[in-house]
Amino acid sequence: MTQHDNIDTTRIPAHIAIIMDGNGRWAQARGLDRSAGHVEGVKTVRRITEEASRLGVGFLTLYTFSTENWNRPKEEVDALMTLIVSAIERETPDLIKNNVRLTAIGDLSRMPGHAAERLAKCMDDTSACTGLTLVLALSYSARWEITEAARRMARECLEGRLDPDSIDEKTISDHLATAAMPDPDLLIRTGGDMRVSNFLLYQIAYTEIAVTPTFWPDYSEEEFRQNIAQFQSRQRRFGLTGEQVKNS
Repeated sequence: MTQHDNIDTTRIPAHIAIIMDGNGRWAQARGLDRSAGHVEGVKTVRRITEEASRLGVGFLTLYTFSTENWNRPKEEVDALMTLIVSAIERETPDLIKNNVRLTAIGDLSRMPGHAAERLAKCMDDTSACTGLTLVLALSYSARWEITEAARRMARECLEGRLDPDSIDEKTISDHLATAAMPDPDLLIRTGGDMRVSNFLLYQIAYTEIAVTPTFWPDYSEEEFRQNIAQFQSRQRRFGLTGEQVKNS
């Protein structure tokens, strides 16, 4: 067993999902405009992505922009869209250098055309990378995702390509936006709020959860490693008893 800051590097979570909360509150606490918090938060994305890649995490899913975020003031939404896409473009060369593949889940049709095109190019540029997969949940909500999956399955049933009686949990999983990746092992929420905010609701049924009061711009690589170490200290029972898990 190899160790790094009390982490067993042979048991790194295959998939970590993060609700990056607290950018606005971080800025307001400093007398700054909310947009300043989002700018600072981008720096944290880079640090945590690099750390996840270095540790050998397979998938890192970041809740970047929810469908509910479209209801925020237009000036903040416009600034966020510009910041997100510009940051992705700026970081793409380093993603390629670090063998990180970029992808996105969500209702991307709602994104401004120019932003969607730029995002698609960045995803294409990193498509050959084989290391960490960085998943941006953009214009995403779990209820939207589950509704879309239900619609797709309904259409397939009407077309005779899917037997309603054959639908099981795997069928549903295969119709979700995350079909190509494992369910998250660990969900981290920064900013202290005790809720999952419509994020990966189907996928996190047995995900371990860590909540930190630290605002996202202040979230460090050290705290990220601490959250992984805490995850590794837990016994994942998946509905079984602790004794059953020990004997399995």
